[in-house]
Amino acid sequence: MGAATIRGRGGRRGLPWLVLGLWVVLLAVAAPFAARLTDVQHNRATDYLPASADSTQVARLQDRLPGGESTELVLVYHRAGGLTAADRATARAQVAAVADRHTLTGRPPQGVPSADGTTLMYPVTSNEPGTDEKKRDAFVDDVRGIAHDTGGLSVDVGGPAPLATDAAGVYQSLGGPLLYTTVAVVALLLILIYRSPLLWLVPLVVAGVADFLAQAAAYALNQAFDTAVTGASVGIMTILVFGAGTDYALLLVSRYREELRRHELPYDAMRAALRGCGPAVLASSGTVAAGLLCLLAADLNSSRGMGPLGTVGVLCALAAMLTLLPTVLVLLGRRLFWPLVPAYGSEPKARRSLFAAMGSSAGRRPLTVLACGAALLGALALGVLNLPGPAKQLDAFVDRPESVTAMQTLAKAYPERSAQPIEVLTPAGRADATLATIRGTRGVADAREGRTGAGWTEITVTASAPPQSAAETATIKALRNRLDGSRVGGASAQQLDLVDTNARDRTVVVPIVLLSVLLILIALLRSLVAPLLLVVAVVAVWGAALGVGGLVFGPLFGFHGTDPGLGLLSFVFLVALGVDYGIFLMHRMREESLHGAEPSAAALTALRTTGGVIASAGLVLAATFAVLTNMGLVQLVELGFVIAVGVLLDTFLVRTYLVTSASVALGRKVWWPGPLFRTPDAVDAERAPQPVG
Repeated sequence: MGAATIRGRGGRRGLPWLVLGLWVVLLAVAAPFAARLTDVQHNRATDYLPASADSTQVARLQDRLPGGESTELVLVYHRAGGLTAADRATARAQVAAVADRHTLTGRPPQGVPSADGTTLMYPVTSNEPGTDEKKRDAFVDDVRGIAHDTGGLSVDVGGPAPLATDAAGVYQSLGGPLLYTTVAVVALLLILIYRSPLLWLVPLVVAGVADFLAQAAAYALNQAFDTAVTGASVGIMTILVFGAGTDYALLLVSRYREELRRHELPYDAMRAALRGCGPAVLASSGTVAAGLLCLLAADLNSSRGMGPLGTVGVLCALAAMLTLLPTVLVLLGRRLFWPLVPAYGSEPKARRSLFAAMGSSAGRRPLTVLACGAALLGALALGVLNLPGPAKQLDAFVDRPESVTAMQTLAKAYPERSAQPIEVLTPAGRADATLATIRGTRGVADAREGRTGAGWTEITVTASAPPQSAAETATIKALRNRLDGSRVGGASAQQLDLVDTNARDRTVVVPIVLLSVLLILIALLRSLVAPLLLVVAVVAVWGAALGVGGLVFGPLFGFHGTDPGLGLLSFVFLVALGVDYGIFLMHRMREESLHGAEPSAAALTALRTTGGVIASAGLVLAATFAVLTNMGLVQLVELGFVIAVGVLLDTFLVRTYLVTSASVALGRKVWWPGPLFRTPDAVDAERAPQPVG
């Protein structure tokens, strides 16, 4: 049946077309805003850090100095067998060409030879790009075009600006590959799940529409509230739209397929499907949104901005899947399910249920299953002890770009000094005293006074230790302790502030997330034990997923560090998304109890009826986050891997075995202190909603 079947009372014929028309208008209005999202995306380290961080204040104060913010880089000339006179002449000529084409600050660049004679570096500073990232990238690219390899002499351009340019290049390349890969992965899984040549396309197109709307809404948030927009947050928003949106579509389509066997008209079947699974979808998306919004309590700009953007993604996916998807499904009719068309009055083909078998094993020995599962999660969580320390700036890339090659060459050739300056801003009237204090600080190899303006003086400090080493970190901390009233920044200081701010955010955000999710679950399930069970389960999943990361990041992936924000972001996403699936299972379990089923029977029925849909949704969500492991930044690879592993553990171990076996073992106590705990006749006390599944 097609559109002709949408007839009868209540505007059956007109309502779907009206909804479709409203979506067309909405997308037309959103189009100009979605196209501008990339214009407000910023990926500088200071865009991630809070305004209170020393390194952020240094960057902002430098903007007020004559010439504005400095763009620093270093040209690295290297020949393994030793530099020749011709090599040095080539280097001087190339550096002179850079100085002729661009406005450099300070005295002309001076070459610094290494002790072993293999390397020559030229530090270069310019205020020409200012704070404009596009101008910075153009400046770096032009310098790289001038300073090129010749006659066996290798030339690499490194330093803070080229590192930022290379990172920006990775973020800019995320949009297309990330979207295309996500679409391909979701399409493949939907084809396998639906086994239909057409049906899979509808949820995928609707998810794409939701992503387009989310981009427009993200731009509007930035304009209205100055919400931070980074490459990582936009990429994760897209992942959430396709992952969560496809999950909601799976639940709705599954229920719609059932209702088509009970109702002659697709319109009536869809109304019944929305009544049945709509409340659970609304509750689960609301829980995810609430968990993500807890990131607003973070100090780190990137984390705080990711909360609203993730929430926008989830809500846009929800709106599309509960309005546009039903509309399209109704208009296309039941033939969309071909070749497995659910005919009116037919019965679904009886198939052996894997989840029924799994539930039976959990029901026979619930305590044994629970103990074994908990022991497995605990063993996996021990892998956290093997996680590498905080990632250095040079460890941020999966593939080594030119800027990293340059800095690694410098670290080997100049072990006695850092090639990455520490920037100090001090009140202008105290510049001499500050300079003397800096030179008397342990770990400082050199310090030179720079620009003065707006009441501040810039001092460039060279440490005697490699960038982001323990010794250089100690020097930065010593400078901050000794220089009262001054600000200490620079690339290494920014990384230090990132680590410290993330540590602070974990202690603040994690309890807020747990409390907010717990309160929502208590309100939804009208129980205290069941929500606690779900929260403990998702926290255990988080620990186990991080532990698996600790077992593979170094030995298999070759990563030398862990992104400082991995713990917090993976916690927020795994708790919010894990509880999402828990709601589907426990909601159905509660409905079965309200219909008079005994606790153990209710738990097993809930698993049997929702297990397949939850498993499909879990596979899709894990696959979408796994797409991040193909990106070029260690931060995204680690986050995508941990969340994908966590979702799979939650779907096939915790939700299937542990929550079910714990519910069977606890019996009616799982609903304490609600009405289902107090009396078996609670079905008379509450109105039982339609089953979900």
